[in-house]
Formats: sequence, structure tokens, C-alpha cells
Amino acid sequence: MVAEVKGGGTRTGGTGGGHVGGPGGSRGQRGALGGGNRGRAGGGARAAKGGRGAPNGLWWVLALALALAAEPGRKVQIGVRRRPEACGVRSRRGDLLHMHYTGHLEDGSQFDSSRSRDQPFVFSLGTGQVIKGWDQGLLGMCEGEKRKLVIPPELGEPQTGGAPKHRGAVLIFEVELLKIERRPEL
Repeated sequence: MVAEVKGGGTRTGGTGGGHVGGPGGSRGQRGALGGGNRGRAGGGARAAKGGRGAPNGLWWVLALALALAAEPGRKVQIGVRRRPEACGVRSRRGDLLHMHYTGHLEDGSQFDSSRSRDQPFVFSLGTGQVIKGWDQGLLGMCEGEKRKLVIPPELGEPQTGGAPKHRGAVLIFEVELLKIERRPEL
């Protein structure tokens, strides 16, 4: 199960993510615009027969441009690997989280892991101490829960002004929430 997060909301979907029916789409497969590869999104099929619409072969460019314009930013994909049956406390903004994590790039190469240091990473959630993808993707976790986060490049840059280590890369994290320290409310 995958949930995509933008801002504070979640949406549940399949494991494959969104698809705009462009090249490589299976026949009849519908993407974000319902186009599949049959030329419906930009009228490519009609254009090939002298009708109106985008020239054949260019309809998918139009469909992609429309999809990107309609959705200004990509989202964190969240896969829940394990959730405890009893969850008394869920993580929220301002909590101090104790996490184990392993980070990979799309090619499978590991770039960081708290497990290799045998020490959990501790930070305050939602305060800009970590990348935006973590601030979004770790909300609502239970102690003992494991998740897989797939973070698009725009949500993988440091919020503290440091230089990004993997500029333009999709970051994949396997995370485990070990402990939540709740800050007293004022």
C-alpha cells in the first residue's frame, strides 16, 4: 500500500505511482489524464488521419505538460512495511524522534545508514532539521513502525541551507521509528 503526501494530507493508491499514458504504456492503460497510449489526451490519433489535434507522436508531450501544470509538485510516496497492532502515540510536529534509517539512490547504491553507526538518529519532526520529505513522510508514525519513503528531488534538499549531497536524485529511505519523545504542550 502506498500513500502519497503533499502538505498534511494523504491519499492511498497502488504501489506503481501515477502514470501519464505516454510511450511504453500498455494498450488501454489509463494514466493521470485517462489517455493511455491511444492518443486521447492530445488528439494525436485524429491528427494522424488529418483531423484536428497535436501531430501524431507529440500528443504525449502535451499530456505530460498538462499533468505537470495541474500538479505543481511531486509527493512523498509512503509504504508501510510494519505497523504495531497497538499504537498509543503517533508522531506529530515538534516531537523528538529516535529513528534508524538506511538511504539508497534509485540505482540501489547506499549513501547513508544510522544502523552502520549503531546509533539512532534523533531530531525534532516538522521543524526543518531534516529534509522536507522526512518532515512529511514521518508524520503519524507509531513507535516500532517501519516505512519505506520514496522522496522526489525537490523534497530531498536540506532545509537548513546546506548544499544538497545528491542534487536532483530520488532518495529512498527504509526507516524505523524507535521512540517518540513528546514535547510538553504550553
